[in-house]
Amino acid sequence: MPYENISATLTPEKLQEIKAAIATIHTNMPFLVSLTPDERRKRVKMGDRSLAFVNNSLNVTQNNAEVVPASFNIAEFNRDYQLAVALTEVLNLLEQLTEKVDDTLMAVGSESMASSLLVYDYVKTAAKHAPGLKSVADQLGERFKAMGKRHAKAESSTAQATSSVG
Repeated sequence: MPYENISATLTPEKLQEIKAAIATIHTNMPFLVSLTPDERRKRVKMGDRSLAFVNNSLNVTQNNAEVVPASFNIAEFNRDYQLAVALTEVLNLLEQLTEKVDDTLMAVGSESMASSLLVYDYVKTAAKHAPGLKSVADQLGERFKAMGKRHAKAESSTAQATSSVG
């Protein structure tokens, strides 16, 4: 669906259904693990191009069992490969969904921020003439105070670097 302007809602009931669907995914894959960064680094990686190599290796073991020692578990190798194929498909589907959710969140967040910036401008303008709105404008302006300090620090650092060069 091409992006235009998002005008949608996600009801609490639909959000619960989505959470239940995600819980169902977790329930259906109780074997999922979490690797530490160190464990991830140490693992031999299997990408898309390696999938064919693993498939060919599996075929070799199934058609020529005598080339591997008796202690090599061909059935477990087959299970691992089949699970890798299935998880690749699941991951591809989840990545597509994640990308759409991320893009939609970015778009609707941008729309919300643009509207908020307009409201802030309206309130700042109205605060000049309407009593009681200055505190509201100040409250909304809190969001930009830290940015101003960082911006001022960056300008100060740039000015110092320029003066020390000259």
